[in-house]
Amino acid sequence: MSYKILILGASYGSLLGTKFLMAGHDVTLVCRTATASLINTEGTDVRIKLKDEDAHRSILSKDQPGKLNALTPEEVNVSDYDLVGLAMQEPQYANESLRALLGKVAAAGLPCLSIMNMPPLAYLRRLPGLDVSEITSAFTDASVWDGFAPGTVTLCSPDPQAFRPPEEGANVLHVGLPTNFKTARFESDAHNEILTTLEADVNNVRLDGKDVPVKLRVFDTLFVPLAKWSMLLTGNYRCITEGEPRAIREAVHSDVDLSRDVYGFVDAVAQKLGASPDELVPYDKYAKAAEGLLKPSSAARAVAGGSAVIERVDKMVQMIARALDMDHAEVNRTVATVDAQLAKNASAG
Repeated sequence: MSYKILILGASYGSLLGTKFLMAGHDVTLVCRTATASLINTEGTDVRIKLKDEDAHRSILSKDQPGKLNALTPEEVNVSDYDLVGLAMQEPQYANESLRALLGKVAAAGLPCLSIMNMPPLAYLRRLPGLDVSEITSAFTDASVWDGFAPGTVTLCSPDPQAFRPPEEGANVLHVGLPTNFKTARFESDAHNEILTTLEADVNNVRLDGKDVPVKLRVFDTLFVPLAKWSMLLTGNYRCITEGEPRAIREAVHSDVDLSRDVYGFVDAVAQKLGASPDELVPYDKYAKAAEGLLKPSSAARAVAGGSAVIERVDKMVQMIARALDMDHAEVNRTVATVDAQLAKNASAG
């Protein structure tokens, strides 16, 4: 069966969208007018390295069995779609047009698959024992999630590292570390059937007879996506400094003992929420992967570029930890550094 999938966000979202296109499903990317025009004219170009190959391949949307188009938020008719992908940075959903679109998605009861680093508040409401009222201030505008039934929202651990090359058009995405999207299930069997069908279809995709990285993996547990938190707190947010941003590799490996301690603390937070150790990613595996992450995180690049608002997974984890009577000095230092740099950008702007 072929599905029609709406993905909010044409940057990171084009990676997931391309895998769906290669599997024969139709995809609509929601983005700004200029980007939509570019994509509708030229398509997308996702560059990824296949196993045992030295150079990246360009996977063009126009060459795939599924059909791609792009729309602005105002142009979307939500009744046209079977599934919604959430692939924008969390602060973007506070935009008036995107807030309105999210409201229509929620009212329609469409299943939403998030690949955001910042988990939608509706998903966090599915975690037993977590009082989300204590963490709403970590969100740019927590109210955008009020209309969603929690069971209709699920979350991936968005592990693939990808970025838009600054010298290229907005329809190009370069994948640096092609790991899998590991997702929790929905509450509804009908919605889960969509997920498992997509999982099988994506996993069967071949390019010139070769396996294509970045799969969709569906898990029964709610906690597998929380594995990303320890990576973000150990690497991504610690790229943000009072000076120039540093690479993820430097953030992790400049003090391996401290990084291991931060990672273990955040894992302990996830476990106190209900995760089991085998649902999380061991530190050594992450540290090895971080050796190849030679650029600052997207959050660090945004702060260095003058942004006054970014996704605050760091602050969210700190708030969850404190609600569980847990605290860590380096996590607090990281949050304080990010707070200070964002305040500095807001003042300058």
